[in-house]
Amino acid sequence: MYTIEMAYARMRELQDDANRSRAHQSAERRAEAKAARARAKKR
Repeated sequence: MYTIEMAYARMRELQDDANRSRAHQSAERRAEAKAARARAKKR
């Protein structure tokens, strides 16, 4: 039997995964932007 509690737990897992993915992407973007600024300064 699939209960509301099971559905809620699954929803939380999916939300946590999405948040982890989003945090990882923003960290990557920050690092990329920092590298781009460093390259621009060298010119």
